[in-house]
Amino acid sequence: MSFFDFLTGKPQKMRIVFNGHPALRRKSLPVGAIDDEVKAFAERLLVSLAESEVAGVGLAAPQVGVNLRMVAIDTRPDPKSASQIQLSPGELVLNPKMPLVLVNPEIISHSEETETCEEGCLSLPGVDGDVTRPAKVVLRTTLIDGTQLVLECANLLARCLQHEIDHLDGVLFIDHSPKWQQKEARKTMLELEHQEKLLESKEK
Repeated sequence: MSFFDFLTGKPQKMRIVFNGHPALRRKSLPVGAIDDEVKAFAERLLVSLAESEVAGVGLAAPQVGVNLRMVAIDTRPDPKSASQIQLSPGELVLNPKMPLVLVNPEIISHSEETETCEEGCLSLPGVDGDVTRPAKVVLRTTLIDGTQLVLECANLLARCLQHEIDHLDGVLFIDHSPKWQQKEARKTMLELEHQEKLLESKEK
């Protein structure tokens, strides 16, 4: 944190961990009371997403080494293309609040219709793969102000939610990709694991 950030009270950015960090493969614990500590962590999670070196639309707590069921998201569509997208009820409610943090998010149902898209991940830079997911999901979550919501979500929001909630269960997107893509990613995954070990050793 810079001296200016200290004076202004700006939340400190956290390091996004890479493949090989144990938090990425652990099942995260639910959040209890949304107290000042949880709110402060939520602010840091938002800053970490916004200031990540690679642009992203979501960041789960395990990706900064914390196994709590919290995710930061910002899936607002580009204003130029927004008018061409039919927004789901979830997007209509959540888009105006983004970027935001979801507490204890869970998918309680999903559509039979699926979509296959290429995905990437801030914790797996240089790795991508095709992932088939339900096109629509019903999300149940709590916002950081304590508001509880149940919403049907589609488009990028639905995919982002599934990707980030997977992180809370220790699952990476590449786990869902075809075996040949997993094989192609293996070298990069090992390089990231090595890089993560070096970073962890410097932090000790």
